Amino acid sequence: MAIDIKVPQLPESVADATIATWHVKPGDKVSRDQNLVDIETDKVVLEVVAEADGVLGEIIADEGTTVTAEEVIGKIEEGDAAAAEESKSDAKSDEKSAQQDSKTDSGSDNKGSGEKLNVTVPQLPESVSDATISAWHVKEGDAVKRDQNLVDIETDKVVLEVVAPADGVLVEIKHDEGATVGADDVIGIVEAGASADSKADAKADTSADNKDADEGDSEVAGPAVRRLLGEHGLKPSDVKGTGKGGRVTKEDVEKHIKGQSAKSEQSSKPQAQPATAGDRDQKRVPMTRLRKRIAERLLQAKNDTAMLTTFNEINMKPIMDLRKKYKDVFEETHGTRLGFMGFYVKAVTEALKRFPDVNASIDGDDIVYHNYFDVSIAVSTPRGLVTPVLRDTDKMSIADMENGIRDLAIKGRDGKLTLEEMQGGNFTITNGGVFGSLLSTPILNPPQSAILGMHKIQERPMVVDGKIEILPMMYLALSYDHRIIDGKESVGFLVTVKELLEDPQRLILDI
Repeated sequence: MAIDIKVPQLPESVADATIATWHVKPGDKVSRDQNLVDIETDKVVLEVVAEADGVLGEIIADEGTTVTAEEVIGKIEEGDAAAAEESKSDAKSDEKSAQQDSKTDSGSDNKGSGEKLNVTVPQLPESVSDATISAWHVKEGDAVKRDQNLVDIETDKVVLEVVAPADGVLVEIKHDEGATVGADDVIGIVEAGASADSKADAKADTSADNKDADEGDSEVAGPAVRRLLGEHGLKPSDVKGTGKGGRVTKEDVEKHIKGQSAKSEQSSKPQAQPATAGDRDQKRVPMTRLRKRIAERLLQAKNDTAMLTTFNEINMKPIMDLRKKYKDVFEETHGTRLGFMGFYVKAVTEALKRFPDVNASIDGDDIVYHNYFDVSIAVSTPRGLVTPVLRDTDKMSIADMENGIRDLAIKGRDGKLTLEEMQGGNFTITNGGVFGSLLSTPILNPPQSAILGMHKIQERPMVVDGKIEILPMMYLALSYDHRIIDGKESVGFLVTVKELLEDPQRLILDI
């Protein structure tokens, strides 16, 4: 029985796609859920997996072919054909095993004689011309498993993981950490079906537990954290994780390293020894690609816009009382906690509807007015500050917003944000208050025309109806591009946000 291999449903607004890479060839045995082919659109790369165990019978659309959704691009044979192929495969396997045993007895290096498979840089996001080898997680001669993460590749926007194409041995690393590479560059060679070299075999009995732990590294630490661990010769199992589910965070690694340094200094120096000139050292490290990109955009915002900031303050007591009253039932109903960010995004969205200039952008000599509401949320990650986008916020409830913000924050922490999730956005919200900032002047996120800074909630004496009360107050700061937004609109926008947040019932009633 033949099973069709079809192009999956394509993302909205994407009409067609291109066959990027077939990972199997006709006659190859395939397993259920094995990735067969990568299909590339102008936004994402889609993986098409096998629906059942069998043999790849036919490839209908070769690499480079333009295809559409639901188009048949290949076929899988089930039943007798699969059994026959498995029988062939077993015979070949026995033959290879015999050859390898023979080589071992004769003093061979035991690297196997399987097919040499290239480890290549994946397709890079649009507008990204090159990338940097961030961290190799294996070394030459190490045994690898199919789909095991071999290396992290860092662009100025995302971290890409490159996995092993098959079980075998990494026999060669062509580009070391720090090297600049382009899309489809060959960065390593895996010999399929090979076994680890003699050194690895000698260590197998003593390091089996460690290998099992290494294979689970991606479950307990994101790419950026694993890179930091690698720089200091550490494994995730060496560090106590304090993140959700025991995940290791950047702060955990830094604390561990600091503790090790303190112990080392304590044991190597006399207790009362005075400081010497040698203690005044410094370390030079290159900027990450993301940090360089952030620097470029900040300079662009400073040099290319007429940026101005206006301030106001808000009484947070009504929202805090509302949260205290409904937070438990809200979490039970919607499966997420009731935070402040949902209120902020809701208020900003309503204000953007009333002040379209704030939701617009400049393109050359034109003003582009957007009839949709995509709000960027500034998220601090181990690699730096990023601004993933919450789309169509005018169609979201506060619960939808809280869920969306939480998902983006988790992906940012784990280095899993996609380029699509970070592109676009008409307006940005940044909350420095979570770090204790009382007041700031946020900088624009080009090509957006405005950004709203939220700050620390601080109890202060305030005059209410002629009487002094202690109220939880927060400063709001709106930075905007004066080329497109006048003072009247900026102040009106900020006052609208203030009024909506000070009377949260109006947000719920849309008045």
